[in-house]
Amino acid sequence: MPGAALPSLLAWLAVLLLGRARPADACSCSPIHPQQAFCNADVVIRAKAVSAKEVDSGNDIYGNPIKRIQYEVKQIKMFKGPDQDIEFIYTAPSTAVCGQPLDTGGKKEYLIAGKSEGDGKMHITLCDLVATWDSLSPTQKKSLNQRYQMGCECKISRCLSIPCFVSSSDECLWTDWAMEKIVGGRQAKHYACIKRSDGSCAWYRGMAPPKQEFLDIEDP
Repeated sequence: MPGAALPSLLAWLAVLLLGRARPADACSCSPIHPQQAFCNADVVIRAKAVSAKEVDSGNDIYGNPIKRIQYEVKQIKMFKGPDQDIEFIYTAPSTAVCGQPLDTGGKKEYLIAGKSEGDGKMHITLCDLVATWDSLSPTQKKSLNQRYQMGCECKISRCLSIPCFVSSSDECLWTDWAMEKIVGGRQAKHYACIKRSDGSCAWYRGMAPPKQEFLDIEDP
């Protein structure tokens, strides 16, 4: 009978919908090259977190208080950002809602990239570039001063499997995942995508500034 099939159909639909459901508070981030994280950020600093406390940051649309973690930080160096030092960094209270935890006590140094909130404040999420300073390669540290900025007009495209191809001359293919099955591979640690004098972009490896011959070459 047609009516007998209805409960089974409803049960199947319920399983299908539950299988597609995602937790409302889950945090998901797409991997990006460190240079992309640098270029996307308003502020990039080297700093230590001194202390942390939970603070109210207004109310949501239902009138409930919005909680954030406020980190007091000691800035060591600014690579990108406003003229004044960053004194406070804000983030969500847990990783489930993309909060980025920092160790406090002032012993661990971080590279921190995020969004400016003005008046010596910035906001970070789990999707921003936050790494311990000691975990960075020498090339990554050197690239923060100028190299990454030289390629902010370039496009870095993630290659998931070989073969993959560039779609324009101002594009660099990021193949760490396709070649090494990790996102922090050779290109992430040792390469920057640099814009050259003809408008094309190409990967550059090395700690020394790119030579004029590299910048003037016509073929990407």
